Amino acid sequence: MAARVSVTHFTDPGCPWAYSASPSLAVLRWRFGDALEWELVTIGLTESADQYASRGYTPGDSAVGRMGYRRFGMPLQVAARTRLMATARGCRAIVATRLRHPGREHAVLRALQFGWFTTDRLMDTPAAIGEAITWVAGIEADAIVEAIESDEVGEAYEADRARARTAEGSPTEAMGRSAATDGPVRYTAPSLIFRCGDRVLDAGGFQTFEAYDVCVANLAPELPRRAPATSALEALAAFPDGLTTQEVAVVMAPHLAPVDRRAAERELVLAHADDAVQRRALGDDALWTLA
Repeated sequence: MAARVSVTHFTDPGCPWAYSASPSLAVLRWRFGDALEWELVTIGLTESADQYASRGYTPGDSAVGRMGYRRFGMPLQVAARTRLMATARGCRAIVATRLRHPGREHAVLRALQFGWFTTDRLMDTPAAIGEAITWVAGIEADAIVEAIESDEVGEAYEADRARARTAEGSPTEAMGRSAATDGPVRYTAPSLIFRCGDRVLDAGGFQTFEAYDVCVANLAPELPRRAPATSALEALAAFPDGLTTQEVAVVMAPHLAPVDRRAAERELVLAHADDAVQRRALGDDALWTLA
């Protein structure tokens, strides 16, 4: 029987690099499926929006900065918000989901990312967090929002933050993919740490799918690999919570071939016209699910 590989995923819902890595993460999940055991650890980039203001950020700068991430293909809205936002409450919502609905924290992370990057909601408020995650299946959104400030969630969140700030001396730091914005050297989002037995490989910070693939191949070359999806419907069938257009395109891309987003979108639009898929508008794109 093939060895299983565990993946510790350090991330934060307000990080544009973490959001932009979503297509590569989708391919990783598609390629190896249940052979990967995922653990999501929240970084907690900021406890207060004042931390961003003290670094010279403004709402306008943040909006303009998002324009630079269009090249990665994820849905975006670049209009400026009325103020800066901290990420702590979003991280706490993810932790609360992990405690109450194990396994659904990944879906809540995604929903919060969509809220951050495709809407003008103030994503550090309970109301906006609740609105962003209310459509996620298998959770009680109101209960999660209510639990954000609980002692139980606070303790688990602080444990996450502490784990995320253990990157000193790691390969991630050696690659220049760590940060120390609030003291200790921490992992940046998204950082993936792969483990198999006593072997550990870092894919710190923003990486391409190929970096993840190299890690898995070196740890467990015997793992079965799923070939690229032959259709958009086949891709969506493996992701009940949906995929964006770019994610569908990369899951369908043949080995070493260019990603054909246009062809993927055409197939999705036609499938939507035939009521085979559902389309949820997100910024300048959409989230697609099987009907």
